Amino acid sequence: MKTIAVIHGPNLDQLAKREKDIYGGLSLEALNQQLKTKADDLGFDLRFFQSNHEGAIIEEIHALLALDVAGLVINPAAYTHSSVAIRDALVMLTIPIVEVHLSNIHSREPFRSTSLTAAVVTGQISGFGVKSYEMALQAFL
Repeated sequence: MKTIAVIHGPNLDQLAKREKDIYGGLSLEALNQQLKTKADDLGFDLRFFQSNHEGAIIEEIHALLALDVAGLVINPAAYTHSSVAIRDALVMLTIPIVEVHLSNIHSREPFRSTSLTAAVVTGQISGFGVKSYEMALQAFL
């Protein structure tokens, strides 16, 4: 069975507590459970990771280099717009990578429409809430 890594960036541990009109009402734990159910239906195992710290996210990306994972779903969150270091770590991966965002980053504040990571991933899905993650999983079929 293929394993897909899922990396959640900063503040995603606060889902269901922050701006529900933008990010929805599911907690991160509930989101992960929903993704696990979807992955089971698709025949995937998932490896979850969340951090509010840039370096920890980079170290998790580095760890994927030594693991047998078939792909990565990453929501870099605010680091999308600011982290050259996460972008550089993603470049090292040779697996498909799907960047996801719960909100449509292109329809929000102008600074959010810049994604430093989009150019180095296989694709980007944004604006569909939790469905953004589910669509990313389907991309690995």
